[in-house]
Amino acid sequence: MTPDPTRPSHRTATPEPCIVPGCGGDSVRHLALSEAKRAFPLLPDQGRRAPLCRAHYKQWKKGTKESRDLARLGR
Repeated sequence: MTPDPTRPSHRTATPEPCIVPGCGGDSVRHLALSEAKRAFPLLPDQGRRAPLCRAHYKQWKKGTKESRDLARLGR
């Protein structure tokens, strides 16, 4: 089935900029804003999702690894 050209795609032609202040890199992942604020407390309150560049996504993963593992185990 071919996509309908009149309907907008969920992928944009240009990636959003990273939401971390002072970065502005192209986003590769989107997290819930509340999840992103666990690693970056100074994020602006705009929208529900937080677009992150590759470097900041990696920083978020490393910073929240222990709490995510505990949550996965149900503790």
